[in-house]
Amino acid sequence: MFTLILGTNNRKKGIELAELLAPHNVGQHTIKVQTLADFEQQLDVIEDGLTFADNARKKAVEQAKFLNSWVVGEDSGLCVDALDGAPGVYSARFAASSDGNASDEDNNRLLLEKLRDVPLEKRTAYYVCVAVLSDPAGNVQGEAKAICRGRILFEHSGQGGFGYDPLFEVVEYHQTFGTLPPALKRAISHRARAVRKLIPTILERIQD
Repeated sequence: MFTLILGTNNRKKGIELAELLAPHNVGQHTIKVQTLADFEQQLDVIEDGLTFADNARKKAVEQAKFLNSWVVGEDSGLCVDALDGAPGVYSARFAASSDGNASDEDNNRLLLEKLRDVPLEKRTAYYVCVAVLSDPAGNVQGEAKAICRGRILFEHSGQGGFGYDPLFEVVEYHQTFGTLPPALKRAISHRARAVRKLIPTILERIQD
């Protein structure tokens, strides 16, 4: 069995990765997906990169060496055109208090506040994800980037997903990431698209 760790404590992201890889679990080439939440001892990687790629590489490499395992590190966030690309790399801590923490509710509230006077046609945005695969020695073996375009609604819609998902509408489906069926979200999300680009590299390593 090939163990692949997703460098996050977010179990929902781990489930997404496991579901994306599930069709490739054939015979002896079985992939066991874990997240950092499965480990008692953890390394706190400071996400101080200037870009999503910087943070993704740092998380993948440092966690891989610490855990002595294959790790997929990813960094993702929301970029709003009317806010000049903000919150961007600060998506998870957009509304951070003095302790550096911010809840999804706080982040969503701040986003709506900043877009209060922006009309719907100018509320365009996109999710971006950079995913990086590192071997146990900390060598980057693959990297992929993907985006998903949409717009920010005026109020929440749906309870699914996490982060800004209840506000982010995929226009062609007339639904937010918070209301889209999980299978459809896996097909079109920025994270799913980035990870799918990495799957051929992951499968090559399983066969080595």
